Amino acid sequence: MDASVLLALRDPAGIPFYPVVFQVLYILTWALHAAFVLLALGSMGLSLYGTTRQKDDPYWKILTPHLIQTGKISISILIVLGVAPLLFTQVIYDPNWYVANTLSGMWVFIFIYTLLVGYTMYYWYYYANKAKEGGGKLVGFVSFLILVSAGVLMHNFAVTSIMPNEWMDMYAPNGVVDNSGWTFNMDLARLIFIVSLAIPVVGIFLQNYSRFLSTRKDFEERFVDYCAVLGTRIGVVGLLISAVTFVIWMLKAGYLMNPVSIAIIVGVVILLLMVYSNSNSYITTGVLVVVALLISSLREVIRFDIMTGLGYNIYDYPVNLEIPTITMFLLTFLIMGGIGVAYLLTMAWKVGKIKSVFDGSKDKAVTRLGNYTLSIMVVWMVIYFGWGMFILFNNIL
Repeated sequence: MDASVLLALRDPAGIPFYPVVFQVLYILTWALHAAFVLLALGSMGLSLYGTTRQKDDPYWKILTPHLIQTGKISISILIVLGVAPLLFTQVIYDPNWYVANTLSGMWVFIFIYTLLVGYTMYYWYYYANKAKEGGGKLVGFVSFLILVSAGVLMHNFAVTSIMPNEWMDMYAPNGVVDNSGWTFNMDLARLIFIVSLAIPVVGIFLQNYSRFLSTRKDFEERFVDYCAVLGTRIGVVGLLISAVTFVIWMLKAGYLMNPVSIAIIVGVVILLLMVYSNSNSYITTGVLVVVALLISSLREVIRFDIMTGLGYNIYDYPVNLEIPTITMFLLTFLIMGGIGVAYLLTMAWKVGKIKSVFDGSKDKAVTRLGNYTLSIMVVWMVIYFGWGMFILFNNIL
């Protein structure tokens, strides 16, 4: 692929802020999105095992519905968070993203409905298991396969986007134009590594789950200990599997000795020791977040190297500063988003800590955060629509 072709595919209007900011935001938001993808896969996969045990095992009768609920919430969050990295990557890597979507247009179409059907069936699975007797196994399994296939399709788009040298062969194999949109590419080593991370993620989740419930008087201590031991076993085995698949991927990609790759290996070793000891799973989760950010960074390093090797450098992208837009975005992301998420997390934490019905109006922290969130939302709407109307009428009058 000639660099002039890639440069010609860039947005002629340029970008509204410095490319490195969008690059950092992409790394951050992809890591957040991936975290909930892995938690959804891990919790749903383990819940399917739980449906075979919960009828006769009192521990799995409690744990399985909680895993199903975790998967349900995680899917909704990953869908919302999945929008952000797509937006940021199409800002600075627009040739990659739009070409990949053109070559795999039919798969993009199928992806939307795959996600819709898979998530709808998940609710069927959720309600079928309400009796806690192991119901909904088949529906849950089919839903799991559909949602995994959606992830594989997204993997296809990502892999295709970093293969510029082969785009012409995909578009016109043997000189014959193929505009069917059925282009499909996989990097098996990369895919297996990413998917394998669901195992240690759900293991660490179980450690957090047991630690969280340890202060509740309505859960048996033996059940809490059982979940902790289960989480430790799953976490240790999962990290070993992920470590092996990561090395295989890096050997194939030629990045095993890259500083970011080495940092990931060190992080995984630290995680392995922390998961095995299970002294404080909350701190372990913090280390897991750092490793996730490193993995996201490594993905970006690989893509950046591929594109610069072809003469496409995102730091050379024309910049037309648009301070008001960026200011609005950052304030929305940091203030409204930050306080809103803090409100939801605080309420969820307090709800889970008591056996009885939680009354948020009687809790000072929840009430204060709720009022802040509502006030900020009202101010945001006034500014957003007022500013939009001003720009609209200023341009047409």
